[in-house]
Amino acid sequence: MTATVTPTSNLRAPLRHFLQFKDFSRDEIDYLFRRAALIKRKFKNYEPHLTLHDRTLAMVFEKASTRTRVSFEAGMYQLGGSVIHLTTGDSQLGRAEPIEDSAQVISRMVDLVMIRTYEQTKIERFAANSRVPVINGLTNEFHPCQILADIFTYIEHRGSIQGKTVAWIGDSNNMCNTWLQAAELLDFTVHVSTPPGYEVEPERAGLASGHRLVQYADPMQACAGAHLVTTDVWTSMGFEAENEARRAAFADWCVDADMMAQAAPDALFMHCLPAHRGEEVTAEVIDGPQSVVWDEAENRMHVQKALMEFLLLGRQ
Repeated sequence: MTATVTPTSNLRAPLRHFLQFKDFSRDEIDYLFRRAALIKRKFKNYEPHLTLHDRTLAMVFEKASTRTRVSFEAGMYQLGGSVIHLTTGDSQLGRAEPIEDSAQVISRMVDLVMIRTYEQTKIERFAANSRVPVINGLTNEFHPCQILADIFTYIEHRGSIQGKTVAWIGDSNNMCNTWLQAAELLDFTVHVSTPPGYEVEPERAGLASGHRLVQYADPMQACAGAHLVTTDVWTSMGFEAENEARRAAFADWCVDADMMAQAAPDALFMHCLPAHRGEEVTAEVIDGPQSVVWDEAENRMHVQKALMEFLLLGRQ
């Protein structure tokens, strides 16, 4: 098959960033899901989709990653673009240069920047000084690309998530915060169960009202009737010093077959990976018939391709 380049306009779409899930409207998120479905279908049929020919993505990693790097890098190449991989160890980002200066320089040489870092304020400072779109590949506070992939995966398997219930079991971390933002935007409910002392902080989650959040002390109650049960590691990057304390505190928050039995009969299980079987989830669940974690992981690439295309070209 001969690869053909899809003609694109020389004009760049108006400058937008994707730093939190709520940065986009419901209509824009729905468009991304439709576009991701088309892009994925073409990928499965070996049909070229080179809408970002001759565009360059800079990926900046302060936090290491497997899925984020592979999904963005492979995705950009599949769109016809190129990728520059930067870490704090091989650039001025890890030295004395201000973030603002790095943003000014990098954004004059590339078309798009993805950053995976610690504090949300870092990516916000970079975006404020960038001439090109900036994507949040993960911060301590939010993980919007992962939730895009998770909801897209739910839609593939079960249809619209509107009106459904998602059970979040474990730490009220960046994933939990982003699920809550998505629930307010897309009209579904999140049942959250955390150990004492690890509850959701509405201000940190950036919620408009919190009307889509229901908190439970008992994870079994949180799972009752849920259409999707999801979790994450108990100790996120940057919190390794708390590992032993967290393992003790979260012992009763391991998603197992009994929890899944409380959920709706056709409930799905998701995990953003990497997973620790026997800690936050049992092998029986993550490797069982209700688990869609591998579809979920692959879908990072497809929704991110739709996202990059949208930020650079607008609606197609």
